[in-house]
Amino acid sequence: MTAMWKAEWMDPRSTALLVIDVQQGFVNQHSRGIIPAVVRLVEGWQAAGAPVVLSRFHNQPGSPYETITGWTRLRTPEEQALVADLAPFAATAAAIIDKPQASVFTREGARTIREAGWTDLVLCGIDTDACVYDSAVAAYQAGYRPWIVTDACASTGGARYHDAALLLAARNIGAEQLVTSEVVLSRISGTQGAHA
Repeated sequence: MTAMWKAEWMDPRSTALLVIDVQQGFVNQHSRGIIPAVVRLVEGWQAAGAPVVLSRFHNQPGSPYETITGWTRLRTPEEQALVADLAPFAATAAAIIDKPQASVFTREGARTIREAGWTDLVLCGIDTDACVYDSAVAAYQAGYRPWIVTDACASTGGARYHDAALLLAARNIGAEQLVTSEVVLSRISGTQGAHA
């Protein structure tokens, strides 16, 4: 398989979509606008017969988020719930990863990804500058090829944090790993002529 061929097409058998923490407690004026793009990605992935993984963040009592920064959100079932538009997809997801940390590479998450044999991980969700970025870097360091869908990620802190994370991702995992939802959907469905 050549690099050029890989850039034009993604194998639905080995390319998982990771929807990171699109939960009620992370939806605000800065992040709610990506929900339709995330839903389109999930629908496109399912139409291609490719695996979708949903993650949910849980801020446990005594976590570093609480003890170091004083952040105590994402504790209630209401805050931890997937947004209503994504909830119907939970039943058909390849996996749901509940995590007490930013990265999806918990012990369970890493095992799920490894045992499934996926090589490419396409990431979208909230926050670009925290859970999405940390998951992409962890994927890269573990030998997977991460892709960040730039228009299907957002930061609850606003555009400057989203943009800062994408700048770091371009440097640390490669600018070519940043793609739009249009490009990545064309690659997973096999549509010809898409360019990053």
